[in-house]
Amino acid sequence: MILKRTKKYITNKETIMSVIPVDAKKTMKHDSKDQLMVRLQNINKVYRTDTVETLAINDISLNIKKGEFLSVMGPSGCGKSTLLNIIGLLDKASKGNIEIDGQSTENLSDKQLAQFRNKKLGFIFQSYHLINDLKVADNVELPLLYRTSTAKQRKLLAAQALEKVGLSNRMKHFPTQLSGGQKQRVAIARAIVGGPEIILADEPTGNLDNAMGNEIMDILLELNRRDGTTIIMVTHDENMAKRTDRLVRLFDGSQVL
Repeated sequence: MILKRTKKYITNKETIMSVIPVDAKKTMKHDSKDQLMVRLQNINKVYRTDTVETLAINDISLNIKKGEFLSVMGPSGCGKSTLLNIIGLLDKASKGNIEIDGQSTENLSDKQLAQFRNKKLGFIFQSYHLINDLKVADNVELPLLYRTSTAKQRKLLAAQALEKVGLSNRMKHFPTQLSGGQKQRVAIARAIVGGPEIILADEPTGNLDNAMGNEIMDILLELNRRDGTTIIMVTHDENMAKRTDRLVRLFDGSQVL
C-alpha cells in the first residue's frame, strides 16, 4: 500500500572564497552557465515500515546549472524537503543516481559523503539550528572544526563570513540576544564560512516577517550573483520564488513543473 508521505525536514550540516572583483565573478558565472552542478537521474525515495510503503519522491530527473538559483515549491508533504535531503546527501535515494559537480555519489562511503558535504555544501534551515550556549562567532566556526584549519584561521574565516551578512558587530553575542532575522544571518554565515559551491536552504524566510524575509533573500541573491554560488531553496512563498532564476513545482512526490 502506498500512502502520501509525511513532511520531513533536514536537521543537519577550503577556505572561504578569496575576494574577487565583482565584475570578474560575473564573468566567471557567465562562462560556467552551461556547466551542471547537480544532476538527478530517475530519483525515487520510498520509506518502509512492516506494513506500509510511503512514496516520498517519484522518478524525478533534474539538472541544475552551476551558478543557478533554483526554488522548489509545492504543498506541505509533497516531497520538497526529502528532495533537498537527497541533494544534500543527508538521505539516500531508494533508486536513481545523483551527481554533484560531476562526481557520482552512489558508491561513496559514509565518511566520504561527510567529507564531500563539508567541502561542497552549505545548509540553511528555517529554524536556524544555532547553539544557544555558543557565541555567534563560535556557531559560524562549527563546519570548520571538521577540517584541518587552525583556531586562528577559523576565527578569520568566521569574521569574514559575518561581515558578508552584516553582523560583524554581533560576533560576541549569543543567539538568544538576536532577532529572528539576525539569527538567520548567522545561519547564512555558517553556511558560507567554508566556501561551499552549493547552498541548500529549507524555508529560509519561513519564520520571518515580509520585510526581514526580503532582507534574507537579498543576501542570498547577492551570494548567488557576486560569488556565483549555486543555491537550491525550498519555499512556500511565491514572491520569494519569483526572485530566483527558475522554479520547480512538486506534487505528491512528482515534479509537475
